Amino acid sequence: LPLGPTSYGDSPYQSFSTFAGNPYFIDLELLAEDGLLDREALEAADWGANPRYVDYAKIYEARFPLLRQAFQAGYPQDRKAVEAFRRENRWLDNYALYMAVKAHFGMRSWLEWPDEDIRLRRPAAVARYSRELREDVDFYTYLQFLFFRQWNALRDYIHSQGLQIIGDLPIYVALDSADVWANPDQFQLDENGRPTEVAGCPPDDFTADGQLWGNPLYNWDAMRAENYDWWLSRIDKARELYDIVRIDHFRGFDKYFAIPAGAHNAVNGEWEDGPGREFFKEVERRLGSVEIIAEDLGIIDDSVTVLRQSCGFPGMNVLMFAFDGREDNAYLPANIVENSVTYTGTHDNDTALGYLERMSEAQFKTFKKQLRKVLKAQGAYRPLVDRKDVAQALCVCAAYAKSYITVLPVQDVMCLDNSARMNVPATSSGNWRFRLSAMPSRKAMAELKNLI
Repeated sequence: LPLGPTSYGDSPYQSFSTFAGNPYFIDLELLAEDGLLDREALEAADWGANPRYVDYAKIYEARFPLLRQAFQAGYPQDRKAVEAFRRENRWLDNYALYMAVKAHFGMRSWLEWPDEDIRLRRPAAVARYSRELREDVDFYTYLQFLFFRQWNALRDYIHSQGLQIIGDLPIYVALDSADVWANPDQFQLDENGRPTEVAGCPPDDFTADGQLWGNPLYNWDAMRAENYDWWLSRIDKARELYDIVRIDHFRGFDKYFAIPAGAHNAVNGEWEDGPGREFFKEVERRLGSVEIIAEDLGIIDDSVTVLRQSCGFPGMNVLMFAFDGREDNAYLPANIVENSVTYTGTHDNDTALGYLERMSEAQFKTFKKQLRKVLKAQGAYRPLVDRKDVAQALCVCAAYAKSYITVLPVQDVMCLDNSARMNVPATSSGNWRFRLSAMPSRKAMAELKNLI
């Protein structure tokens, strides 16, 4: 999932910055080992009572005072390294000032800041707030220094084990973000910085009103005039973080769904042309080869497939949707191509077991019968009695698929039900809270090792 600092609702797809790291991920134990935190204060912090679910309110209240303590202890000694880090990351000045001003105005959205001059980034106001809020600007700068110092060490360790990281790059950014505040000309905004149209998805079999995401849409004409500099800097930062970049909602580069600002749902939106192949030619010309996975789920037409194939990017298969009795289902293993990535399910789906538990007996019977047939063809047959057997077998089936990558969510490796589900699209609360409170069993790990 995206690693950016999360906003209200705690979604990693609604971040205060597409470039910054989430301060929730800074390892406080490491800061204590470095002498930047008081051990007693760390142990006294209240993170919530349930080890299986994140309590974001508790974390917000407890973490930032500790991070402030680390800043006061560490910034003076790290000042030169922080300055070098700041110079290497051009996005950082805008982000740190944005967060400092946001904190100054009670964490309100920048569209609600009472001072119009800083809301619209007039130069004199930028200079004044940078001066008056210098300590907070330095604080938010230092948090990013800590995040990336720890992330780089983690990434280097992962690479030393012969492993790679797949990371998500959302196609859109949040309206309440440093990205939009600092680059209003790159988005479809009016003279007051408010969106004229917003992003979402049209109605489908799962959501009668569609999905109203509310993200501002890009001004692709303005971006094209600048050779897509801002977008290419996003991709460049993503490949610094990850080895393989999964671009969320890839179809938006072909056509994107535009919904009038102020609408209550996505019913009256319209499809508009995206930048298409031209954009990815510029990516290749400027950045060279970037390993990308195209998230091509949902409403996909031929032009999206043509764009993805022309770029050479693998698409995605969701195996839990394959066994509906149809032989022409695109996600059936027989119809999967090598240049693709197969998932049992994604963060937006039920867990495999949760999906099966919601089925009627007739649906489950069809699913099980078709899966059994595929497992036999794969040479991976196993007894299928109850829904847990079938959920576990789905992981086996995915591992035997022809895709060059198979992704098994840990919830499916552990055969957990929907109490471990990560996100329910089109809902705004109760999501992104699942926490791995125990490792998979030795039996599950042994089976997984055999599949590899």
